[in-house]
Amino acid sequence: MNVQKKLVAGLALGLGLLLSACGGAEDQGPATEIVITIQNHEFTPAEVKAPANTPLKLVIRNLDETAEEFESHDLDLEKIIQGGKEATLRAGALKPGTYAFIGEFNPETAQGKLIVE
Repeated sequence: MNVQKKLVAGLALGLGLLLSACGGAEDQGPATEIVITIQNHEFTPAEVKAPANTPLKLVIRNLDETAEEFESHDLDLEKIIQGGKEATLRAGALKPGTYAFIGEFNPETAQGKLIVE
């Protein structure tokens, strides 16, 4: 039994060290929240800005009756959001640049970009 306790304690310590070494969005400070609305198959605002090197919390509210898929190859994010619902997507800290996103179900009208400065 004593050997089992030592083994469990050692595994817990190792896992804790591994997780702290890996880091993540939690270690990068508080997230900047950005709210984007989908209405009439368009994003509002279609252009949003965020600070560089800060984790992001994107809240996507779909006010349309139909589903839309928020997709960004640049951010490596995608999520289907049912009509009348919202979804929260998280991204780690980003370098300065422009990151495009679209509504996959209505790509002609649902287009936007995130500008990180």
